Amino acid sequence: MRSADPKHGDFYRRFRRRLNRFNDSPRGMTHRFREILLVGPDLLYLAICLLGDPDVPLRIKLRLGAAVAYFISPIDLLPEALLGPIGYADDIAILAWVLNGMLNQINPDVILRHWAGESSLLVTIQKAIASADKLLGSGLIRRLKKTIQ
Repeated sequence: MRSADPKHGDFYRRFRRRLNRFNDSPRGMTHRFREILLVGPDLLYLAICLLGDPDVPLRIKLRLGAAVAYFISPIDLLPEALLGPIGYADDIAILAWVLNGMLNQINPDVILRHWAGESSLLVTIQKAIASADKLLGSGLIRRLKKTIQ
């Protein structure tokens, strides 16, 4: 895994530490959102880096910007303030969906130079989407997609 960009590193590391603490806790070890939460920091880092990359077209940046705005907004379907780390599940689902939609629209080298995850980006995104659909329900996922569109 590449190290996080110093510009975004502090948030990335704080977010990853928070989710790792939850995932390593007795509650997190058996929680049904565990798999989707583990990929959250890497997907958010990728989205933020792509927003600042001049090789990413503006139309894609607009969708990524909307997904990142939803992610950092305290007002969403599963609020982190009330639910703790579990509240990130909907945010991660939206990021995964938006990133999945742009994979074939950007040069793979542009995406890979920002990917900080340990496993394949495509596999990670597919797992996040499948987990979100299974855990949040396809109806909720459709509503979240409409929010971003």
